[in-house]
Amino acid sequence: MPNLGSLLQRIPVKARLAVLALALLGAGFYGLRHFVQGTAATYQGYVEAEYVHVASPVAGALAELRVSRGQEVQAGAPLFVLEQDYERAALAVATSSLKQAADRLANLQKGQRPTELKAISARLGQANTSLGLAETEFKRRQKLYAERTISAEEMDRARADYDLKVGQVREMSANLSTARLGARTDEVGAAQAEVEAAKGRVEQAAWTLGQKSQAAPAAALVFDTLYSQGEWVPAGKAVAVLLPPQNIKVRFFVPEENVGALRVGQEALIRFDGQTEGIPARVSYVSAQAEYTPPILYSSDSRAKLVFLVEARPTPEQAAQLHPGQPVDVQLNLTAGK
Repeated sequence: MPNLGSLLQRIPVKARLAVLALALLGAGFYGLRHFVQGTAATYQGYVEAEYVHVASPVAGALAELRVSRGQEVQAGAPLFVLEQDYERAALAVATSSLKQAADRLANLQKGQRPTELKAISARLGQANTSLGLAETEFKRRQKLYAERTISAEEMDRARADYDLKVGQVREMSANLSTARLGARTDEVGAAQAEVEAAKGRVEQAAWTLGQKSQAAPAAALVFDTLYSQGEWVPAGKAVAVLLPPQNIKVRFFVPEENVGALRVGQEALIRFDGQTEGIPARVSYVSAQAEYTPPILYSSDSRAKLVFLVEARPTPEQAAQLHPGQPVDVQLNLTAGK
């Protein structure tokens, strides 16, 4: 019986080349297409996107939806507005409370009103007049007592009246000084704390009101809108889904024997149907873990079945040509990372 070598020798050279070409075209690697031409390798992959789900942390009915699916928006462009009646009222109440607290603090710091100070000053003047009369009477009684014209009891009453008037003048002077100084330190401190608390409530109400309207965090494509005007939007539920061009990437898988030649930042070329020149990209991620690993022990035979996930990102200007889910071919130079 002829062996395989003799059979192959009987086949014409052209036929042998055709059989070899068919064998190469039929070889697959878990559905992954891999053609090596010198140091260049091409891998089959697909486009994937990292979507930005824009939501409000506060619930409310959708009052305005200012974008539509497929629209291009710039950074800061308004996306949607939730009803704001309650939040506006809360901000107005907080602002009013802040004004009241600030007025009370100012009143405590500046002391009593001018009319009250005038009243205290008038009473102090009356006390000084009474003191003057008491002093005159006391000196006259001292002279009469020295002449033994009056008794010791009358002298004592004159001295007591004089001392009383002196005490009244001192009391009124202290009251006037206190009125000019304002409230006590602890009262002023409590009023200052109330003002700071009122400021916090105003800031909180303003923040809540601001969260009822959301804008685009970056230039992007409006990939989808999830609510219609008038619908109730729960807190934290996305209303608009954005796709910034810088969030588009290509995922593909590289066999275990070639993954060591790849480095983050390495150049790549993305090709797809309808585009002949290709889109430049850079490798942004190389997985450290094998994918689709068979449940057998590693050996020299099974290592050839291991593949590693690799991601590459095009420039934002070129990324607009790619669409999530689109099949692509990624061409790499396997020696670039060595």
